[in-house]
Amino acid sequence: MRLVRTAPRTASSRVTRLHIPIHLRWGDLDAFNHVNNTSMLKLLEEARVRAFWKPAPGEQAPSTAVLDSGIEQGVLTLIARQEIEYLAPVPYQRHPLEVQMWFGKLGGSSVEVCYEVHNDPASVERVIYARSTAVIVLVDAKTGRPTRISPEMRTAWEPYIGESIVYAHR
Repeated sequence: MRLVRTAPRTASSRVTRLHIPIHLRWGDLDAFNHVNNTSMLKLLEEARVRAFWKPAPGEQAPSTAVLDSGIEQGVLTLIARQEIEYLAPVPYQRHPLEVQMWFGKLGGSSVEVCYEVHNDPASVERVIYARSTAVIVLVDAKTGRPTRISPEMRTAWEPYIGESIVYAHR
């Protein structure tokens, strides 16, 4: 594991990203006093739900929150693959983590969601704790078969397409 500090990007390499704050809970830590690997998956899941599922009345959400997901809505979002590269231990902190998200690929019924987990944006020294990729497949709840990404989803998500994560060791 290595500590990765973020460097300013040039304007040409900048990708539009979602910035989702996620607070840690004391229960997310393990006996070594840092965020447990299974807790990291739950933190990424929470960021994904906040970024892509439509908000309830009175709630705010980013423009990417266009999914009516769930059995009663007829569409499920299933994880086909997930990978995490841990770069530094995440200590407990009162400030929220910043989960930056973008899309590596938009397919017919699948989407590759890319994540970087950072410390609080107000920190003097920025740290990337982890990078992750999840391939999500939209599935018809009745048939269990993949279903196409709708034009509304494509329109909402295309501004956030960037390069897929390239992992250090494969």
